[in-house]
Amino acid sequence: MVNALTPEAAARAPRPRSADPAGAFVDRRARARRHQAVVAYLFLAPTLLFFAVFLVLPLGFALLLSMSRWAGFDLGDIRPVGLDNFAALFAAGSTFLTPVLTNTLLFALGTVALALAGALLVATCIDNLRFQGLWRTLYLLPIVTTVVAVGNVWKYMYEPGGLVNGALNAVGLDSVAFLQDPGTALPAVVVVQAWASVGSAILILTAGLKSIPESYYEAAALDGAGPVTVFLRITLPLLRPSLLFVCVTQFITGLQSFALIIVMTKGGPGDATNVAALEMYRQAFSYGDWGTASAAAFVLFVVILMVTLAQLWIFRRKGEDA
Repeated sequence: MVNALTPEAAARAPRPRSADPAGAFVDRRARARRHQAVVAYLFLAPTLLFFAVFLVLPLGFALLLSMSRWAGFDLGDIRPVGLDNFAALFAAGSTFLTPVLTNTLLFALGTVALALAGALLVATCIDNLRFQGLWRTLYLLPIVTTVVAVGNVWKYMYEPGGLVNGALNAVGLDSVAFLQDPGTALPAVVVVQAWASVGSAILILTAGLKSIPESYYEAAALDGAGPVTVFLRITLPLLRPSLLFVCVTQFITGLQSFALIIVMTKGGPGDATNVAALEMYRQAFSYGDWGTASAAAFVLFVVILMVTLAQLWIFRRKGEDA
């Protein structure tokens, strides 16, 4: 006897896979995506391993040290102390907040202000000159020069018998002990840092100027707009993405600066040019206090993060207002 299914039961009965070509196609696509994901992760594995070994693990170890006492020799000597290292950085009598962190912010702010103003002026001039590649290359040379060489050359230029004081004497001014006077040491190093970093800013800004359509300038010329109006109303607003990139990168570089200062002043005279990166180096390698050095590193990380977010917010706010 043949069992017959009612129409309702036949509709509910599962269909053979071969009778559902759409489902088979979906299954094949899912398997292909899984296969592509596995292949992608296999190709990414060396990079992920590199970041795990040289970024994640050191970051975790630094976080551990920031809440511990360790002299830097035997891992068995690590002693947890909680937040004592952070409290010591901001305790009364500590030099980390003033002058170290203050010097760091002033150094970064001065570097960005000088480098951005100089780069914007030079990039605008280069954009209207012939042989632009030659000029960009000349301004880019300080970047490919080692920091040690740049610092030593400027150190000798700042000497009483150096080029800078020679120029001052030529116009009837007295010599200035730039790197020996606490009042002039930090501004003197700021000028060198800005001079050394202006080339990369010029490279970015000239690329941004090239991306501005000429039709805007032609329309402004037809309307009778002057050079200042064109610069303020057209060039600066359309150059905002490049300016944001330059500001963020220059601020981060300035806040992390270490090599130039240790070459030119070693943080002196006194603590006049001592910055956060140099203080971390001293705490770890000179005093053997790796916990305080790691805590200072995380404080500097928070400062860099806050400054970067503030710049992003300001530029976004200005873009919305425009």
